[in-house]
Amino acid sequence: MIRDQKDNLFLLIKSLTKSEKRQFKLYVGRIEGNTDAKFLNLFNFLDKSPKYNEKEILDTGFVKKQQLANVKAHLYKQILISLKLNPLHQNLRSQVREQTEFATILYHKGLYKQSLKILDKAKELAFTHEEKTLVYEIVELEKLIESQYITRSIESRADDLIDQSNSVSELNIIAGRLSNLSLKLYSIILKSGYVKSDEQKIEILNYFRQNLPEFDIKDIGFREKLWLYNSYLWLSFLVQDFSACYKYSKKWVELFQDFPKMISLNPVWYLKGNQYLLESLFFIQDHRRFELVMEELEANIQDKSFPKDDNIEGLVFLYLNTDKLNLCFMKGLFDEGLALVDNIQKGIKRFKNRIDEHHIMVFYYKIASLHFCVGNNKECIRFLNYIINNKSLSMREDLMCFSRILSLFAHYDAGMDYHLEIQLRSTYKFLMKMNELNEVQTEIITFLKKLPDIYPHDVKAAFESVLIKLKKYEHDPYERRAFLYLDIISWLESKINNVPVDQIIRNKFLARNA
Repeated sequence: MIRDQKDNLFLLIKSLTKSEKRQFKLYVGRIEGNTDAKFLNLFNFLDKSPKYNEKEILDTGFVKKQQLANVKAHLYKQILISLKLNPLHQNLRSQVREQTEFATILYHKGLYKQSLKILDKAKELAFTHEEKTLVYEIVELEKLIESQYITRSIESRADDLIDQSNSVSELNIIAGRLSNLSLKLYSIILKSGYVKSDEQKIEILNYFRQNLPEFDIKDIGFREKLWLYNSYLWLSFLVQDFSACYKYSKKWVELFQDFPKMISLNPVWYLKGNQYLLESLFFIQDHRRFELVMEELEANIQDKSFPKDDNIEGLVFLYLNTDKLNLCFMKGLFDEGLALVDNIQKGIKRFKNRIDEHHIMVFYYKIASLHFCVGNNKECIRFLNYIINNKSLSMREDLMCFSRILSLFAHYDAGMDYHLEIQLRSTYKFLMKMNELNEVQTEIITFLKKLPDIYPHDVKAAFESVLIKLKKYEHDPYERRAFLYLDIISWLESKINNVPVDQIIRNKFLARNA
């Protein structure tokens, strides 16, 4: 039986570096009996295999079918233990947890004083680095030990621990409620995109107000502020207030500038904050600040002190290439964007197990848009089909909708309009099903339906007519999202003036920045 390569054990082994594999073999080799162990034979076999094939494993004869599941589980656990011992995978949190485990062992041996001494140091380290969840766990363990071993004045010691417990507990509750709020808003934007009406906006704002915990900004620390800015950022994206997006993403990045030690402890949040700042600058079309932020981010990532691991490597690829494409769109330099496509496709293949499908589809949409703007309509259609034919993509309904609309334009420009009527009906049904049919899309579909019946000498007038209709929606709060995904106005202007789309967009950029 040949399984998909997404076997967890197989993926874990393939993710190991040469040094991690060497360390694993040294780790299991410390026990003499492990040399010919079934789990080590399985490791060596999977390490050399290009894909996971259960039949080939059983054909080797070193493990029986009924033993395979247990051998795999044991090997998986041994690899994780080996990785845990690797200094590269140890950080402050693991150090604090290790000290807490040592203290727990000492407590069970009745060595209370030694246990409390270790806990005191661990608590100070966790508190300094805003790890309040770990602080709370340590305080609870201290309370347990103090209830059995009186070290000093029980009255003052008890009060100190109670105050610490209450204070940290309150901050953890605030952080928990803010993280829940942020996650909920993020899930809404992934599922449905931006708000589409006043009713939806009011519903989102009411939800936000009802779930925002009460606090004094002076009393909260790094972690709580991080979730606070995160929540406000997603609210701003949902209601399409891009100036507010810039404001809160900037606060997010500045928080790390105020607490520079937190970058090495929370590199993913640092990267995300910068990415949302760049995305906000893209939406407000501020290319100068965009380039400054991107240059600073690249410099910080390349610094020797910046953490490096598989997860970080995948995120850096995703974010920097997204930013480079966005800069090309802003400046109308589509050929420069197309020059990045080969490396992006190689990166998608390399990081396919670390990047979620949603972000891969966003890459395909941006690549399709690049091809459309330079007139490579068949290539545009090819990349859009990756999205349109993706039956498992349940998120970003708006991305699916605009992929279908862009595909209609590309088919028309490519002269492949012999099936346009069927595609129009299919797209219309899809938009109705997704509840995504807005005024802009209605105007586009109505226009494309009539286009085949318009006489050649009337086509230019028809384009001018629909351009006038669409321009009134350009700044409408619930219609303008259509223009964020597809520069319909520039496409229409290119048809009217008989000038390529990329040249129209480039000229607009130069005029704005004259």
